[in-house]
Amino acid sequence: MVEKPWPKLRLANNADRENITRLVFNVLKEYDLKPAPSSTDADLKDIKSSYFERGGTFLVLEAKDGSIVGAYGLYPMENQTCELRKMYLHKASRGQGLGKFLLEDALSRAKQLGFETMTLETASVLKEAIGLYKSYGFVEYRPDHMSDRCDQAYVLILKYAIGATKVWGA
Repeated sequence: MVEKPWPKLRLANNADRENITRLVFNVLKEYDLKPAPSSTDADLKDIKSSYFERGGTFLVLEAKDGSIVGAYGLYPMENQTCELRKMYLHKASRGQGLGKFLLEDALSRAKQLGFETMTLETASVLKEAIGLYKSYGFVEYRPDHMSDRCDQAYVLILKYAIGATKVWGA
């Protein structure tokens, strides 16, 4: 049996909350964005009810030492739409194709869960992430409401998604 390479992607649970929150808040601070634990980031207080019980999912990318170096969530909205949330990578884990891996996994899982559309909100300072989203076919749109720290929103009709089938390390 061939051992899968590290880091490994796995479903998150509420025991991961503290480590996920630390990852998200550290990346936000790195880009001079403000964490909002009582609003935009309130979903991290209870991952099970915010994601899984609503029909979505949340995954973490775990390093060999057990630390969480990446994450993303699929938050169900209306009309077979999910919002990609909390897709972040630790600074030391960037530049290795892991952002692409997370996005491809998110697209694949969204399709498996029956979502037809994926939206996301982001901040213009996250240039690398925006470039990644655009390379997968996401296009800008204007939502009815946007999180305080975000100034851009993107949407993708999942049947037009590029990739979404690659396995990390394969």
